[in-house]
Amino acid sequence: MTMATTDDSVNGMTEYCDECDLETLHEVSVQLRTESLKKENAQFSREPYRVAECQRCGNRTSQRMNNA
Repeated sequence: MTMATTDDSVNGMTEYCDECDLETLHEVSVQLRTESLKKENAQFSREPYRVAECQRCGNRTSQRMNNA
């Protein structure tokens, strides 16, 4: 697992991109996703995901943040 880093030469977060095969500027956000397919449980099944999008090639990755 690699961590995002700040880089003084650009205004944002840089991290390794598998598609570009180098460190690139990424837009990083957190999204709540519903994991249950049942309507009655949907409100209790939201989990946070870290979403990173490479600003060079557009490749998007997501990772569940809560593995409880």
